[in-house]
Amino acid sequence: DPGATVPALFVEAARRWPGAVAVDFGGETLTYAELDARSNRLARRLAALGVGPETVVGLGLDRSPDLVAGLLGIWKAGGAFVPMDPGYPDLRLKFLAEDSGAAVVVTRERWRERLGGFAPVVCLEEEGVEAETRAARPGDLAYLIYTSGTTGTPKAVLVEHRSLANTLGSAQRRFGFRLGDRMPCLASFSFDIFLFELLNPLLAGGTSVLFGLDPTLDVERVAASLRDMTHLHAVPAVMKRIVESARSASVEAPSLREIFVGGDLVPPDLLAELREVFPGARTHVLYGPTEATIICTSHPAAAGEDRPWIGRPLPNARVLLVGRGGLLAPVGAVGEIWIGGAGVARGYRNREELTAERFAERDGERFYRTGDLGRWSATGVLEFLGRLDDQVKVRGFRIEPGEIEAALRQSPQVQDAAVAVWGEGEDRRLAAYFVPAEGSDIPTPDELRDFLRRSLPEHMIPAAFLELPAIPLTPHGKVDRRHLPEPEGFGQAEYVAPKEGTEEILAAIWAELLDAPRVGARDNFFDLGGHSLLATRLASRVRETFGVELPLRAIFEHPTLAELAGAVEELVLADIDALSEDEARALLES
Repeated sequence: DPGATVPALFVEAARRWPGAVAVDFGGETLTYAELDARSNRLARRLAALGVGPETVVGLGLDRSPDLVAGLLGIWKAGGAFVPMDPGYPDLRLKFLAEDSGAAVVVTRERWRERLGGFAPVVCLEEEGVEAETRAARPGDLAYLIYTSGTTGTPKAVLVEHRSLANTLGSAQRRFGFRLGDRMPCLASFSFDIFLFELLNPLLAGGTSVLFGLDPTLDVERVAASLRDMTHLHAVPAVMKRIVESARSASVEAPSLREIFVGGDLVPPDLLAELREVFPGARTHVLYGPTEATIICTSHPAAAGEDRPWIGRPLPNARVLLVGRGGLLAPVGAVGEIWIGGAGVARGYRNREELTAERFAERDGERFYRTGDLGRWSATGVLEFLGRLDDQVKVRGFRIEPGEIEAALRQSPQVQDAAVAVWGEGEDRRLAAYFVPAEGSDIPTPDELRDFLRRSLPEHMIPAAFLELPAIPLTPHGKVDRRHLPEPEGFGQAEYVAPKEGTEEILAAIWAELLDAPRVGARDNFFDLGGHSLLATRLASRVRETFGVELPLRAIFEHPTLAELAGAVEELVLADIDALSEDEARALLES
């Protein structure tokens, strides 16, 4: 329906299934009727503040049913949301608020002080003046999603309601969402795939099951939940951990029908593992940039495939392969992927030149030039073949090295910088190279890491920092990444042998997980290349080895081997205190 919008579709769903559970967050639930009423109250409060069509509203909430009510409330007021994750650095939040032109930020009382310095705040706990709302129209702005920028400045993609409604409607038809479905919502709401996970079940009378990200996703809990899920989406690195956890826990998922994986290259062995662990489910590879509204093609993976197929266009999407001279690439030839149809975004906010460069007219139709390379098979299936530029994907995150380089050059201790990615799949890691500023002390990796954390989210912080006398350049003056040296021993500190006992045991676990030749007491888990997914594996290994539940947050708060060993020992001692004398003696002897 070209006149549909997601808020209107949700209102219709709430009318049809008022008592059904719409959102489930660790047992905290909202029915469709409750979610409808809560979002209506917020919409009327926002309308009283002047929020309406084309008004940008910051969404500054952590994971909870309130996040969903906040999103729907903004839309019901006619406004558009921009994600303002309270976990982001202050400089990042300041940039998002100013660049987006956010008129107000929706949050909770706990985040008032944190977010109130960037824009006026509306707290969900408070009562306020209410006014009539004006329903969003198909051509109105629905949201802004910021993606990494080649110039060093993030760019806001502007997506209209009709584009979002089209993508979700196409997904509903192609993948068969229906009443009673349950789907985990795992992605950060700062990324548009969150909307695919959240809204597909909500428009069909199903339940969106929210999982917390504080500080990272509990993959084992997700795997255990699949016993009563019908759909599952994750980027390849996360999906691999879910599959491993489901296999080790012998999770059976009889109701799981559809599995979606995308956002990065999908290894053939992962597709094979999905078929093995979840034999009753169909697996679909998804493809699509933010500028094409989440996804634009899908591919039902078949046994034995060993090439990166990304499939055929969704309904109302059109895909061209454009070769040299602007000619369409014939079957089997390589071309740039151009995306047209109802899902194409409006463009970039306040970036007219970039919008004109990336969004092109062809045969009277508007297309987004992706910068991705592909080729058609003889049967009309699209194969992904890489990038035209330096953009990379690291654990599903779209990253422009130029943005990190620009942030590094802001340091008074850095004259020049470059960033490259090393490794494959889940083990891909960012490495930063820097030329020290004249007359300045040479910065340590920790100093540079702390400097970057003032403006960049955690997934953009490099795992290694290498000093160079000069950044290698091509004859055209661009960074020659092929001649950047591969880092050795990502982020290892001066070696101090681990103490016998807990430190020694943990060192062996780290060495295995991080593929490190040796691990010292001062080494930092994240400096060695650790990340949130490996943190979940580390917590699992600690449980198996020491018999205690190590909170994921503890790994972030105690990142060095010696610190974490102390935290583990405290947990073990706490467990011993709760035992009888005989039980404690037996445990210590073991």
